[in-house]
Amino acid sequence: MSEKLDMTSPDLVNANFEKLAELFPNCVTESATGKAIDFDLLKQELSHDIIEGNKERYRLEWPGKREAIVTANLPTTKTLRPIREDSVDFDNTENLYIEGDNLEVLKLLQESYLGKIKMIYIDPPYNTGKDFVYKDNFTGDKTEHEEESGQRDEYGRRLVPNPESSGRYHSDWLTMMYPRLKLARNLLTDDGVIFISIDDNEVDNLRKLCDETFGNVNFIGQLIWKSRQNKDNRNINGLSSDHEYILVYSRSSDVRVFKGTERKTEQYKNPDKDPRGKWVSGNMVGLLPEAQRPNCHYELLNPETGIIYDKPKMGWRYDQKTMSRLIEEKRILWPENVDGRPRRKVFLADVSKELPNFTSMIGEGIYTRNGTQDIDELFGDKYFDFPKPKDLIEILISQTTENSENHIVLDFFAGSSTSAHSVVSINSNDNGNRKFIQVQLPEAIDTKGKAYSEGYRSICDIGKERIRRAAKQIKEKTKANIDYGFRVYRLDESNMQDVYYKPQEYDQGQLDAFSDNVKPDRSSDDLLVQILLDWGLPLSLPIEQVTIEGKHVFKVASNSLYACFDTGIDEAFAKAVAQEKPLRIVFKDSGFKNDTAKENVKQLLKQLSPDTEMKVL
Repeated sequence: MSEKLDMTSPDLVNANFEKLAELFPNCVTESATGKAIDFDLLKQELSHDIIEGNKERYRLEWPGKREAIVTANLPTTKTLRPIREDSVDFDNTENLYIEGDNLEVLKLLQESYLGKIKMIYIDPPYNTGKDFVYKDNFTGDKTEHEEESGQRDEYGRRLVPNPESSGRYHSDWLTMMYPRLKLARNLLTDDGVIFISIDDNEVDNLRKLCDETFGNVNFIGQLIWKSRQNKDNRNINGLSSDHEYILVYSRSSDVRVFKGTERKTEQYKNPDKDPRGKWVSGNMVGLLPEAQRPNCHYELLNPETGIIYDKPKMGWRYDQKTMSRLIEEKRILWPENVDGRPRRKVFLADVSKELPNFTSMIGEGIYTRNGTQDIDELFGDKYFDFPKPKDLIEILISQTTENSENHIVLDFFAGSSTSAHSVVSINSNDNGNRKFIQVQLPEAIDTKGKAYSEGYRSICDIGKERIRRAAKQIKEKTKANIDYGFRVYRLDESNMQDVYYKPQEYDQGQLDAFSDNVKPDRSSDDLLVQILLDWGLPLSLPIEQVTIEGKHVFKVASNSLYACFDTGIDEAFAKAVAQEKPLRIVFKDSGFKNDTAKENVKQLLKQLSPDTEMKVL
């Protein structure tokens, strides 16, 4: 019987709903008739101002949620500045370490790394009442913003205590996490995955927050990690918590995230020299819920011997049509007597190489103390409280990334840089090409600790040195030919001059001051990074520095981008650089010899290298 034609036009409402759900999964809610769009929340996503709404609905609410949405959507004027002296193999490495507030950094990465991150792992503040949360306030004027956000202080002034006695104890934490997760979701590849470490304090709220941010259909699992081996006798209630959680969400629900455990294949043999290869004997008796299917209860006839096998009590696993196909393909193993039970050939070539993992436990035998030992092995002392063990993160990386791909692992609560250490370590084991991006606020460390006495002043100082030491140790041990370097960038104010005057308020002296719109303390390296961000190019692209017609030129990824910030740019330079046919080229507005030269350079490039796109800072 043929299927009937639909004979109706496409349902445009459903199509629009699916488009909105993809763009704004947090705006999908429940109604009496099923799924619906929360239009009040959608209005908020499309506005820089706070939109009030009071409709009752099923969703996670807290004081400050709308401010968090505004915070996530507000653009940033900041930039990243390269710190070559802290980097290792800056021009060639594809690994990144970024110092600064992760919210601002995530905003800066939106174009360059949109849909390019394969795996995100974060270990955010657990909100135990003894730790800190970020204070994000971007809705006031400039002076208020600087005072509230603490942007004048690079050593963590934006971190504020969040005691349990606070009336907004959970709300402040949720307000901090929400915009960061929203921005992180944009960076994941279609088959990307995010892991979030958490404990009992906020696991329920985080689960609801992630359901809203990533969509509950993209929930993969809630892993349990037994983090303590010994009991904590300090707990007065008599119950010692020995575990933490790792929440797992994917970017899309129709992809396999975990490789699983490797299937054991020793039992597969080929005693009858079947041309289809090795096989094992598989059960064909019905398994629940197949046992409840009436069309799977029948007598089975061996067409070669005529022996009829009684239908088993639980029935067969397959219906008669499927069983006939298996018989025809000679996949059935027939017993010699009627009391036997027919089985089937399961060929090794037909099964996956991996089996699913259980979600109940992960990292068995790996404890928090192992993370402390990782640090102690590199520094000879305890420099960091409760770092995650390298071996635990390696499990997550190995399960969700491929060594043959340039998969990027992002950690925007980098802490002691465990995830970077893990990437280098696992690459050395399988000769992988994975890359890391670490983001960490330069929080000041305890002035009474050993690390401070050794000259470290912030968490970033410890994290960067850990990567250096770990890379050196791994290279000496394995001799693996992998990327051991990393580029350091630091969040800062824009490279461009700040202008706070209306046009009619300018005088000639001020106009002269702004003839070069780049701040005087900014280098060509600084400007190049801003160009990469503005053009949406990865910060990890290889950089070569050459001289053309006496001018210093950056060549990024061969001819992908040329940048020259020298002065005196003229027609001779344009003719020389046009021969190399760059895809893009950038100059400073003040870099041209004069206005006539600027126009002539533009026209020459159009004529001699028509595919080159020219921009001016």
